Amino acid sequence: MKNWNILLSKYNNLVISEKLILVNILCFFIPFFINTLFFLFNIESENYISFVELSSDISSIFYKPWTLITYSFFHTRLSHLFWNMLILYYSSSIFLNLFKKDTFINVYFMGVIFGGLFFEISYLVFPVFQGSFPVMIGASAGVMSILIFVCTYSPNNEIRLLFFNIKLKYIGIALIAVDLVMIPYGNSGGRISHLGGAFLGYLYAKSISNGRDIGTKFQNIWKYFINFFSNSKLNIVHEKKSDNVDSKVDNYNQNEIDKILDKISKSGYDSLTNKEKETLFNAGK
Repeated sequence: MKNWNILLSKYNNLVISEKLILVNILCFFIPFFINTLFFLFNIESENYISFVELSSDISSIFYKPWTLITYSFFHTRLSHLFWNMLILYYSSSIFLNLFKKDTFINVYFMGVIFGGLFFEISYLVFPVFQGSFPVMIGASAGVMSILIFVCTYSPNNEIRLLFFNIKLKYIGIALIAVDLVMIPYGNSGGRISHLGGAFLGYLYAKSISNGRDIGTKFQNIWKYFINFFSNSKLNIVHEKKSDNVDSKVDNYNQNEIDKILDKISKSGYDSLTNKEKETLFNAGK
């Protein structure tokens, strides 16, 4: 239990992009462990990845709407995961020096959704794709959204690439051009989804530059769900506190706990300091 608390504390201290990278890495390896267990116990495994991958059959969105998000957490190849996470790491370091984590979450996951929708619509509209219904997984649309956002917002900023400096705008233009010309040569739907993520990143950066945040409504939605589950967890902690108040009274001040509960109800669990989280955790033991 102690080791778990240490790991949880270290995870909470990561910035949002590092948390996202860690989750993607875990989601890459977990299916391998599941397959091993199925093999050892001689269990026939159905394609459980179908519950998280995005199908090009647009009707799938109506009975598996979560796949517009979940597809972005899984990768088929280690090289695919590596390059996505490497680009995300460096582009997010620029992004988070300019904007807060809420904006990062908006751009990344709206890019994931736009990429998924571009993928779906392309298989519905373009004749070359008629009759084929591939599936897609990978974080590329979200990663492209973050990268193109910083390339659009700070186009003349330079980064060191091997032996020379290059402006961000040229990196963005080059990556978009590669995806466009490579559409006929394999992974067509994936290339189109990259363009969807890039389009969202561009739109978002332009809107921010013009003093408008197009992600406000999206942010309200995901914050509602986070606060809902945080408050549910909090109610459990509060009940435990009430059941053991006599034995805990010397160690924890009820007023302090109430203040923490009020803070979460107003600003969410992530607004707590590490000390407040520790106090809340210990009070719930």
